[in-house]
Parts: sequence; structure tokens; C-alpha cells
Amino acid sequence: MLDIKRVLASAPRKPKDAELRELLTPWGEALAAGGERAKAHPRPQLAREAFELLDGWWDYAIAAIADAGGAWRDAPPPAAWDGRIRVPFSPEAPLSGVRRQVRPDELLWYRRALSCTKPAGGERALLHFEAVDYACAVQVNGTRIGEHAGGYLPFSFDVTDALADGENELVLCVWDPSDAGTQLRGKQRLARGGIWYTAQSGIWQSVWLETVPEEHVVALEIDPRPDEGKLVLSAAVRGEATLAVRLLDDDAEVAHGEARAENGRCELALDVPDPHLWSPDDPHLYDLELSFGRDRATSYCAFRTVGVEPDAQGVPRFCLNHEPLFLHGVLDQGYWPDGLMTAPDDEALAHDVRAMREAGFNLLRKHIKVESDRFYWWCDKLGMLVWQDMASGGGTPDPWHSSYKPTFFRASWGRFADDDPRHFPGLAADDPAFRKEWTATCAGTVRHLRNHPCVVAWVLFNEAWGQFDACRAVEAVRALDPTRPIDAVSGWYDQRCGDFLSVHNYFRPLEVYPDAARPPRAFVISEFGGLSHHVDGHSSLETSYGYGSSSDLASFQGAVRATLAQADALEGEGLAGYVYTQLSDVEEETNGILTYDRRVNKLAEGGAS
Repeated sequence: MLDIKRVLASAPRKPKDAELRELLTPWGEALAAGGERAKAHPRPQLAREAFELLDGWWDYAIAAIADAGGAWRDAPPPAAWDGRIRVPFSPEAPLSGVRRQVRPDELLWYRRALSCTKPAGGERALLHFEAVDYACAVQVNGTRIGEHAGGYLPFSFDVTDALADGENELVLCVWDPSDAGTQLRGKQRLARGGIWYTAQSGIWQSVWLETVPEEHVVALEIDPRPDEGKLVLSAAVRGEATLAVRLLDDDAEVAHGEARAENGRCELALDVPDPHLWSPDDPHLYDLELSFGRDRATSYCAFRTVGVEPDAQGVPRFCLNHEPLFLHGVLDQGYWPDGLMTAPDDEALAHDVRAMREAGFNLLRKHIKVESDRFYWWCDKLGMLVWQDMASGGGTPDPWHSSYKPTFFRASWGRFADDDPRHFPGLAADDPAFRKEWTATCAGTVRHLRNHPCVVAWVLFNEAWGQFDACRAVEAVRALDPTRPIDAVSGWYDQRCGDFLSVHNYFRPLEVYPDAARPPRAFVISEFGGLSHHVDGHSSLETSYGYGSSSDLASFQGAVRATLAQADALEGEGLAGYVYTQLSDVEEETNGILTYDRRVNKLAEGGAS
């Protein structure tokens, strides 16, 4: 059992003068002034008309407990409520209206009323949560309908039998151990600072209620195969009806087909000769219309191939549609000053994608976080490639530990040595519960995002953060999705597996390293740069964190452009691509191209956003 008191007693505390300055993005400012978030469908790849967003004001309470580890499963609701919280923002986020850090020895409670008509005629009511950090139990009208653990992936419950006509009550109990535990948590820390950010808890993506017929499509797997001129579809279904599919291009039917349900699935292939290919320069999307009995849903897809292939000189390259494409990437943490891990509005997600496109980047590396489905929809629509990191957890390694300090220097500052985290205490994730959760969440992430054409590679481990059995993880992900290349280890402690030799280089001259693996992999610099510039009035703190700094905007722009030019020049020496650090400032980090509040673009003429 987690020793909460011991962990909290030993946790460092932030000094009083290090409190974050409150910053609002333009979208957060509009929301704080009484506006509303966009009511777009949370899952564009399986959308129905009959849905209701439950975002908005809920009741909340935070209650201290002795044993948080198991109490969230069966604790009784509080006798009194502390106030209102704006969902889907965590209580730690300014836009929630709470501004309160939930600790591992506390439970976070939510409550709201649901006015609805009990489904009739065989219809079902599904309650969807896009993400809740970390573990939760859900009640409807006092009936416990289910529980879920894991802070990054969506889940749902069938609440039909618990609903009544008229007023209903939805109650949620949440526990989040944050960095007091070993569960997946990304860059969250109770004592934030440097590269570690404010921890957040509870509901942090949309909650919504959907009405579906008794017979309906549960999930859809889309497999475009442009080399074969086919679109292969596999749908998990409830019922014995026939699935009918229409593929549309600008409202004109391109293909259609039908398949009868067998053992809970429908499989069919549509002939699509000479499909219009998707690329960053031409992000062409096809629409899908689905019917299954009385169920009606829409989706979309795109035709493209990705992989690592040799160029004309035999050098391994990242290829899109079998043509080498040099990756001009930027690291995307997905943090906001007013919403933390939650974008203040759907248009805020689109703004970041557009801004990086206009800055000349064609790739975002979504860093150790699974974003809302709307983010990937914008990348699909606007033509932005995504390298998707798996969420990390486990113990956080100390790179200055004397037992592996020499190897740390070789791996991060010099040429790669034969670095194996199993040889160094503190690097491998030894907790069996963490390994089990990471493995399940990795598989869940692949299944959740594999339909998005923008996602062109999976990044399994970042440096040594929770790294274990990297080669076995590559095999497992390859079995789930053979259509995308894999970056097994981004940064240090390469295990000579996957499709990339992936290096982080912040301190040495940029260069291309030889690969000890056979056959050699594509070489990428998956983190570099990180140059810092503090913009007064647009930074969270007076202190700054980065890898080199500039006192004025002009010198920052010159330094960043010179660094990017050095990386671009390595393409002829075998570099397949790079990821510059980073898209935006985050709290103490001021090494973003955009300021944390997204109001200043440091690379744009005059700093315009």
C-alpha cells in the first residue's frame, strides 16, 4: 500500500515567491468573461447526432482520508459540497474556478444533475469520459455503475438501467496519487519546477452522454491501403444487423459495401483505385457514412503510407507515400496556463497546429501525453504529422546518480555507448503494477489513435523514464499496428531496436552518429535546441529554464534560426529529421516558440501571435 504520509512529508515545497503568475490565453479570457467552449463532437471518427456534452459547472468537494489507495472505490459521497467547478478543467487549473491542489491523501468528488428521458424502445444511454486523472468510481442515482483507473484514455459506461425520467444525479469519486505513486503521470509533479509541471487531478477532458440503438457500432478500425487500392474496415458491433458503409469524396460516393455481423464484428473491404493521397501539403480526407440497423454514424479516413525505407543512396529515411520526407518537428507538451493539460477551447488546439505550420514545421511530437481526440482531428485536417509518445511513469531517474553518471554523459553528450538501463539502479521501472499499467495503456493508446492519418510513428519510451523491455514493447506494438514505424527509445539508453536511432542533443555540436544496430535505422535528433527567451508580462515566473538564453527577441530569433539551419544541413549526411524543443513556454520553461499564454510568437515578425 502507498505510504501517503511518508511521501508527502518528504516532498519538497515550493518557496512562497515561486507562485505562478496567473496568465490567460485569449480563449481562456473569453471563457472567464462568460463565454462558452465550442460544443464540437468529442470523437469525430465515430460521431452521432444524439449526444449531449456535460461540460460546464458541477458541484465539487475535496475530502481528506486516511487510506486513499482503496477508498475511492466505495467511499460514501460527502455530506456537504465545497462549491462549483467548471468541467473539464482540473481543480488545480485557474479556469476550473477552484485553484486548489488535490493531494494524494484526499478524494475529489463531483456531482451534477442530469435532466433526461429514460431511453425506450431498446435504446441505450452511454456515459463517456474522455479522460479522468487518475482513478474514479461513478454513481448514477445512487447506483454504482463502474470504475476506471488510468489518467489518459477515454472510457464509457452503459447507464441506461440506472436512469429515470426527469432529474437524475451523477456522482464521481476520484483519487490521484500524482508523483507519490508510480502510475502514468507524464510531467506532473506536486512540487513543480524546471522541466516538471503543476500536477492536476480529476476530470480533464469532456464528459458526454450519447443515445444509441440497441444494435449499434461499438468501435471502428479503419485501415486504408493505398498500395492495394482498398479500404479495409473492421467494426466491433452489438447486435446481428448488417453494416452498410459509404465512402465519400467531397459528397460524391466513391465506394460502398455491406457486411453482416458475425461474432460481434463486421469486416469488409472497399475497392478504391488510385486514391487521393494525404500529405502535409495536401491533407485530403474522405468522409464515411455508417449504418447498422437503426444506428447512424459518420467518420472519415485518409490514404497514405508511412515507414522507414532506404533512399537512392541506401540511407534509411522516413518516407511518406514511399517518398523520403525530412521531418521538421517541434516538441509539443500540451500545457496551458489557464487549463493545464486541458486546452481552453477547441480553437486553441487549432491555433497551435496552425502556428507551427506557419513557422515551417511539418511534425509535432506529442510529448508523454495522450491529447484529446479533437487535437488529432485538427492535425488530420490541417496536415500536421504527429509522433505520439506513450505516457510515462514509474520512478523518476536521477541522471547524476554516481552509479551511472559516466554512462549518462556518454549517452547524452557523446556518441552512443552500449547503454542498458538494467545495468543502472533507479533507471528501470521495477514496480510490476507500473509495468502492467504501462503495457495496457500503450496498447490502448495504439488502438485509440490508430485511425488518425496524422499519427505517423509511436514513441515508446522517453529516455530512461520508466523504460523496461523496450525491444519486447516494440514487438507488441508492431503486432498491434504494423503500418507505422516505432521509436523505441527517444534519447538515452538505446536498445538497438525499433526503426530509429533517436538522439537527444542539447549541449554538443549537432552531428549524425553511426548506428550499431543491423540493419541500420533512420537517424533522428528527437530533441535539441531549447533556447530560452523570457517575455515580460507573458511568463509565469521571473526565473527561466532553458538550454541557452537570449536577452532580446532579435537575438533569440537569430539563435533559433541558426540552430534549425544547422540541423537542416545534416540532411545530406543522413539525418532523417529532428524535433526542436519546444512549441510553447510552460511555467518555468521559457524555451518555447510561443509564450505560455499563446499571445506572442517569438519567431514571428514583431512577435505577433
